Amino acid sequence: MDLREISTDWILFLDRDGVINVEKENDYIMNWEEFQFYPTTLEALALLRNQFARIFLVTNQKGVGKGLMSLEDLENIHANMLAAIQEKGGNLDHLFFCADIETESPNRKPNPGMAFQAKHLYPEVDFTKSIMVGNRPSDMAFGKNAGMHTVFVATTHPQTEDPHPQIDFRFNNLLEFAQSIAALRKS
Repeated sequence: MDLREISTDWILFLDRDGVINVEKENDYIMNWEEFQFYPTTLEALALLRNQFARIFLVTNQKGVGKGLMSLEDLENIHANMLAAIQEKGGNLDHLFFCADIETESPNRKPNPGMAFQAKHLYPEVDFTKSIMVGNRPSDMAFGKNAGMHTVFVATTHPQTEDPHPQIDFRFNNLLEFAQSIAALRKS
């Protein structure tokens, strides 16, 4: 695949922790006070807004399933996050999360359940014209398990092998990816 194939009818799926915000190592973001955008995230999301038909968040949130945080805590994080994104000109069309703690859960990445939820709610989703952006091999597996193309951002796991069979493209962060897409559209 060539990035020039991507057009404005494509769908973008984004992981949260380690892509949009700073990931807590071996822990969970429990409340809005702990949530910290990467310095370039809001600019990236504003750039991406006009490059894709829809942008979805897909995030595993085992902290809710373990009872370490409440669903209300997660909803508060997401409401504040979305407000900050929209204030800077970006948007997320839908936020999907999986609080299940069992690895076998169909909705827990790398299983593709959240992608199928998106397809159910938004029938125009075509996985062959979709991209999953994540910072972990499990995000790449999620994308491939749903039939998507994948973009790895090396924010938290730069040592991940490259080339890798499940990684189609690799960038240092979300802004580099957004700038690449925007530059291709201008050329």
